[in-house]
Amino acid sequence: MKENGQKELHFVRLLWYATICRRYGARLRCALMYENIKYNNMKKGILYAIISALCGAVAAFIVVKCSGNSEEPARQATVAESDVKFRTVDLSNDNWPDFTFAAETCVDAVVYVRVTATQQVVSNAGPLFRFFFGYEGIPHSREVQGSGSGVIIREDGYIVTNNHVIAGAKSIEVTLNDNHTYPAKLIGTDPATDVALIKIEEHGLPVIPLADSDKLRLGEWVIAIGSPYDLRSTITAGIVSAKGRTMPNYSGEFKIESFIQTDAAVNPGNSGGALVNKEGQLVGVNTAIISQTGSYAGYSFAVPSNIVKRITDDLMNYGTVHRAMLGISMAPVDEEIARNLKLSSVNGVYIADVVKGSAAENAGLKVGDVLVEIGNVKITGSASVQEAVNSFHPGEKTAVKVIRDGSELSFDVVFK
Repeated sequence: MKENGQKELHFVRLLWYATICRRYGARLRCALMYENIKYNNMKKGILYAIISALCGAVAAFIVVKCSGNSEEPARQATVAESDVKFRTVDLSNDNWPDFTFAAETCVDAVVYVRVTATQQVVSNAGPLFRFFFGYEGIPHSREVQGSGSGVIIREDGYIVTNNHVIAGAKSIEVTLNDNHTYPAKLIGTDPATDVALIKIEEHGLPVIPLADSDKLRLGEWVIAIGSPYDLRSTITAGIVSAKGRTMPNYSGEFKIESFIQTDAAVNPGNSGGALVNKEGQLVGVNTAIISQTGSYAGYSFAVPSNIVKRITDDLMNYGTVHRAMLGISMAPVDEEIARNLKLSSVNGVYIADVVKGSAAENAGLKVGDVLVEIGNVKITGSASVQEAVNSFHPGEKTAVKVIRDGSELSFDVVFK
């Protein structure tokens, strides 16, 4: 009985399992198929990812390899571009020209010069006076005053200024930047270079050291210090526009001119003042301007410091200038002369005449020679000849070079 019951229970269970399987078997098979598909797709996805990664690596390797091969041409292109002459200009404040050191160092060594001179004038006469006495008026003298600037070059009171500032002066007064005023004594003048030397009785004065003006470069920054229109200790700035400039000589007097041209503003009253570089060294003494109005118009000129030193040394030691003479008449070398003489350039000066018994004749220079060098100075025109010769004293010796018949010859000259 008991066994029959167990068999029936087992049969019922089997029947239940069969029913369950029949009802859910299809779904189970679908689920199994779906999972199988997902599994297969996942394997394919992993495979695709691996293949993609390998392809990317190969492509990257090819790109790197190709770019490695083109690196050299790119560098060559950069080198080729670097041959072009250009540069980047830094406009930051740190790269602007700073004149504060030069201005603060030199301003106390530039003085205000006031002169009193006697001028001869003729009073206008009326027609009745001219009828009875036969002349235009009565000549008489009167006192006039003028002013300019000066530069202290020695602490014991020696001051350089322009000859035209103190010409005809009856009395000279010097006012320092601290407003102390002193009477000044005239030591000597040189009208040929427009340089004059005066002196005040004082010691321990501030001075401006002299620079070598031959080393001055075009475009170099400079400042002008002086007293234009009685505005004492006025400072302006500019650049060196040219060197070795000459100006028209309408007076007919002997002149030695080899000016520094600058665009620093210079006006009446600046004459005799300082032209200073950024290091606070004197490179020139302001002398003249070119203007149709009498005021600054963009062009000012200064006597180079090397000429100033040469002249002031003579005035201190002798009271006059002992000037060397070469003894030639010269003309500029133009294209026609250069072509006829088969010269490679138009530099130098053509010797048109040689003074008998002069230093040039004694040295062996001849008419037709082209003078190209005096000492270590390259000759570019008459101004450079004057400046070079003016640096020597009578009796001193130097070598000069000329071109004669296409050959360069050297001669020793003893100046007279």
